[in-house]
Order: sequence, then C-alpha cells, then structure tokens
Amino acid sequence: MPETAQVQPDPRRWKALAFIAMAQLMVVLDATIVNIALPSAQADLGVSDANRQWVITAYALAFGGLLLFGGRIADLWGRKRAFITGLIGFAAASALGGAAVNEGMLLGARALQGAFGALLAPAALSLLAVTFTEARERAKAFGIFGAIAGGGGAVGLILGGLLTEYLDWRWTFFVNIPFAVVAATGAVLVVREPVGSRNANHLDIPGVVLATLGLVSLVYGFTRAESDGWTAGATIGLFVAAVVLLAAFVLVESKVRAPLLPLRVVMNRNRAGVYMSLGLAVIAMFGLFLFLTYYLQVIKGYTPIQTGFAFLPMIVGMIAGSTQIGARLMTRVSPRLLMGPGFLVAAAGMLILTQMETGSSYVGLVLPAQILLGLGMGTAFMPGMSLATYGVESRDAGVASAMINTSQQVGGAIGTALLNTIAASAATGWITSHAAQAPVIGKVAFVNQAAVHGYATAIWWAVGILVLSALIVTAFVNTGHQGGSPVTASSEDDDAPAIPVLAH
Repeated sequence: MPETAQVQPDPRRWKALAFIAMAQLMVVLDATIVNIALPSAQADLGVSDANRQWVITAYALAFGGLLLFGGRIADLWGRKRAFITGLIGFAAASALGGAAVNEGMLLGARALQGAFGALLAPAALSLLAVTFTEARERAKAFGIFGAIAGGGGAVGLILGGLLTEYLDWRWTFFVNIPFAVVAATGAVLVVREPVGSRNANHLDIPGVVLATLGLVSLVYGFTRAESDGWTAGATIGLFVAAVVLLAAFVLVESKVRAPLLPLRVVMNRNRAGVYMSLGLAVIAMFGLFLFLTYYLQVIKGYTPIQTGFAFLPMIVGMIAGSTQIGARLMTRVSPRLLMGPGFLVAAAGMLILTQMETGSSYVGLVLPAQILLGLGMGTAFMPGMSLATYGVESRDAGVASAMINTSQQVGGAIGTALLNTIAASAATGWITSHAAQAPVIGKVAFVNQAAVHGYATAIWWAVGILVLSALIVTAFVNTGHQGGSPVTASSEDDDAPAIPVLAH
C-alpha cells in the first residue's frame, strides 16, 4: 500500500543521501568550475572572444530551459531511473567536453551537460523530498543538501583553480566522471523510491514546448542584454517572445488534463514566496561570485587557487547556517523567521562589500562580509529548499523540485547580466567624471579604481535585492514550522487544516 510505504522510513536513507548529495555537488560545481578553466580552453581550442561566452551560455540555456521538462519526466518515469540516467548522461557529456578537439565539440558537450543536469537536479531534490518524511530527519537532510547547493559553487572555484593550474583545463570536465560513477553505483544499490509516488499521467507536450522555448528566450535575452545592451532589437525581441510564450504556457496549463506544471504547485502562497525570494537571492549571489573573483584576481593579484581558497569562509558560513541554524530550528519555528533574517544577515554582508576600494584588505573587508553572507544564505536556503517541496503531492514532487532549480537558474542568468551591466556603466561614468585624475595616479591604478567603483555600485543593488527577498518571504510565507508529514498522497488543498504547515 502506498501509505504504508511512506510511513515506514527506508533503513538505507542516510546512505542514499550521501549519493544524492554527491550528484547535487557535481551539478553545482559544474556551474563555476569551468569558469576558471575558460581562458585556458579558449586558447587551446582557438575559441573567439565573441564565442567564449557560449561555453557558459550553452550550459545555462539547456539547463534552465529543460528543468521543468526534466522534473516532470522524473515524476512520470520514476525519480530513481531519471536520477541514474541523468548521472550517466552527464558523465558522457563531460567525457565529450574533456576530449573536445574544437569549439563546436566543446559547446555541444556543454549543452548536453545542461540537458542531463536538467534531468538530474530535480530528480535528486525530489528523491530527497519523498525519502525523508519525518520532520527532524527531513530538516537534517535538507540542511546537508542546502549547504552543498549553496557552497558548491565556491568549491568549484577552488577545484577549477587546482585542476587548471596543476593538471589541464580538460580535467575540469573529466573530474565529473568519478563523481557520476560513484553516485550512480550508490543509487542502484541503496536508493529506494517510495511505492505509489509516481505520476501516471501522460506528458503535456504543448506545455513542454512552450515552457522550454519561453525559458530559453528569457535566459538568452539576459545573455544578449549583457553583450548587446538592453535596448538592442534582439534583446527586446527575446524578452517579448519570453513573455508571450510563458503567458501561453500558463494558459495551456490551466486547461489541459495533465499539465507539465500543475498550477496548484505555484499558486500555493508559501511555495510562490520561496520561488521568488530564492530566485532573487541567487541574482545577488551570482553577481557577488563574479565581482569578488575579478576583484581578487585582477585588482588584488590573487592566483586562481588563492581566489578559490579566499571563498572558503563563505562555504564554512553556509554549512554552519544550513546545518547548525537552519536544520536545528526548522522544526521549531516558521520558515519566514529563518529566511527573512537570513536574507537580512546576507544583505549586511553585502553592505560591507559596498565599501570596497582598491587598497581594501581581505581580512578587514572581504572576510567578515563572506562570513555574514554564508551564515545568512545558509540559514535562508535550507528551510526554503525544504518548503519548496513540503506538503506537495508525491506525484508533483519532481516538478516542484524543478521549479526551485528553475528559479535559481533564471536568477543566476539575470544576476550575471543585470549586475555586470550596472557595474560596467558605473565604471564608465566614473572614468568620464574623473578623467583629470588619470595622469596623476597612472593608467592601471585609474582603470582599477573605476572597476572597483563599478563593483561597489552593483553590490549596492545586490543589497537591495536581498532586502526585497526578505520582504517577499515576510509577506508570502505564513506557514508554521515544518513538522508532521511533508508529502501527501491525496489531492492538495491550500486551505486544508489537516496539514498545519499547508496554511499556505
């Protein structure tokens, strides 16, 4: 019986968590590990400056565009099967990227990595959601998962630096293969999907086409905005297409019998608040990774390895925030009392970074900012990722998981383009208004000062975005603490009093 299967916890669930977390780490690592290796790969394969952004964009477009499809495939096909298929495909795409002999082969491999990542990421999160159903265990499991999701990007910077400096850029691809092999073997042996948790409906093909094209247009629109400008015809056309396609998607989802994204998943006020607030927070985080990497390497002269290690305090802060604050308090207090203050603590860290100058010290400025950012984001992300799948019907766990990944992917694409554009225009404005100082302080120092002014200006925006995230959480999330059974096999009613946490 399905109910019995869900009540009885899987005795091997903690071993399963290790392999699920390893797969998540591989996906998150891949978002940043290639960034460090990009200059070497570009020189080796003769990739033009105009096309180098596609090494990043090809992955982001495939991953962001196919996430909802991947989440629904996991619900229909089985999460364990989708998880293992995603791992094997990701490993094969990584092998192809590492063996690339030209630009086309590298870009194709990156797009394939994104496509298989879009199957793997929601399968991993939804497996977690249906495996850990007891409140305290769920809090601990999501604490570990949230720490990995938050800190994995910075680990990628360290690993990317080590591999590029001491081996070869190709190893930033090959390193995924052992991760995938171990995780897939572990999944075959210990991961168990609860009986009766699959969705038996057929796939919503019109929904798949509209969602994929709409999300690709949106992500690509922000990419073009960064390179061509916000008022360029292509940029505006892509944004208009995204709005039309996504509006058509919502209309189709409200009419079809078996929608790709059941609107009950996103119309739930708590989940809507989580998707919006985490998506916005990722805008701030992606911008920070970008600016701090440039600040430490270009302005302060750090090597790639030193830069990677310079991000360690943020990772430690995220792990502490996730496992020691979020996980311990999640079963006792409302998520908004963790997420709202978490975002504000992260905003305080960002606020410190607005004071950066070319001569600022790492210990005096960057270190305390990173600790606050890590603690704040870890505390906020963990209950957020749990709440995104909490109380959702078993048959919708995959697509609910995909939505949290989608909000973060789209947020990442927006963050990189938006904050980079703000920083560039602020730097240009500073150069124009301070032109008389150039001969006095020297060309290099002058350009560096302009760049740092641009970073600081963009980080002010990041502060505002994190405050907005806190306000959204406070306004939307009105559930109690996450106690009781988080996955229901019956149809979901947002106002049903039987599940207290779903007073959404």
